[in-house]
Amino acid sequence: MPRPSTRSTDRRRSYDQYCAAARALDAVGDRWTLLIVRELLAGPRRYTDLHADLPGVSTDMLATRLRDMERDHLATRRRLPPPSPAYVYELTDRGRALLPVLRALARWGAPALDAPSPTDAVRAHWFAVPLLDALEAAGEPGTVEVRLDEGVFHIRLGGEDGVAYGDGPAESPDARLRMDAATCAEVGGGELTLAAGVKAGRVEVAGESPLAAALRGESGHG
Repeated sequence: MPRPSTRSTDRRRSYDQYCAAARALDAVGDRWTLLIVRELLAGPRRYTDLHADLPGVSTDMLATRLRDMERDHLATRRRLPPPSPAYVYELTDRGRALLPVLRALARWGAPALDAPSPTDAVRAHWFAVPLLDALEAAGEPGTVEVRLDEGVFHIRLGGEDGVAYGDGPAESPDARLRMDAATCAEVGGGELTLAAGVKAGRVEVAGESPLAAALRGESGHG
């Protein structure tokens, strides 16, 4: 199978440098591209849903970036089964391989995530990527449902394909977390452990599974 090219003849801009980092930025360095990846990592999305969860992006810009991502083999578009007339966008394997990139960016950007400004948009599932490290540190597989005032998302740990996350509640979570957005940001940024958050009354953990016990910091859960 040939390797995907990021130097298509219709590419308008390229760094034209024989460097792996430059080639990567040719594909994902444009404004909005990695944030679209963040949304699609949560699962297939319709264009209207993507636009709703990317406040600030114009319809023309979103359409252009999605076309670029299809061209660069990062995303595909498919029609939903009848009777739905809708199309959804979803990541390819190459697109899903950007999750470690987003995790590294989240770690690097966490110190700059102070109190939100009045103009900042907030979506609950935007906290999923920064939270992955803290949940994986529990060392137990399973699904965690996280509830914030801003909404609900879920994270799957230890699956065949590694970690994954999705918007909305989980069908049968092994553990349920409840906290506010400020606490979630602190946990995601490494300033607060989940166990310390539980002890301080800032994090509620529900569930009787080994994963829930580990998230509460209970000894002997393994």
